[in-house]
Amino acid sequence: MFDPQKRSEIMSRIRSKNTKGEIIVRKYLHRLGFRFRLHDSKLPGKPDIVLPKYKSVIFVHGCFWHGHQGCKYYRVPKTNPEYWIPKIRRNVERDNESVCALSAMGWGVEIIWECELKKDSEKRLDELAHSIVFIN
Repeated sequence: MFDPQKRSEIMSRIRSKNTKGEIIVRKYLHRLGFRFRLHDSKLPGKPDIVLPKYKSVIFVHGCFWHGHQGCKYYRVPKTNPEYWIPKIRRNVERDNESVCALSAMGWGVEIIWECELKKDSEKRLDELAHSIVFIN
């Protein structure tokens, strides 16, 4: 447990853009020759990666912040759960709303979880590239 000042310092260093996971995915896609835009605010949910040529978007979700159920990296903090549970629940709702809106607009949506980039990431990234080209 941390005192409020230390907790604030830790939380202030958490990025919402250009996370390690996003950079891994972007480097992989770039290496394969994909061209993309980042954080397009004109699209619902402001996707992390937008591939206009394929009409596909990619969200790279942190397991904690987006409530990845069944994942060892997601657990509700013991301190202040009355704050965290609704916050994470709302993040999940917002994610679902964004996916539905993008799908309704004809966009293919891929979600990459932080934990998928920690174990056998090359396989998951290969699946992602295949999905962008052949499924969406």
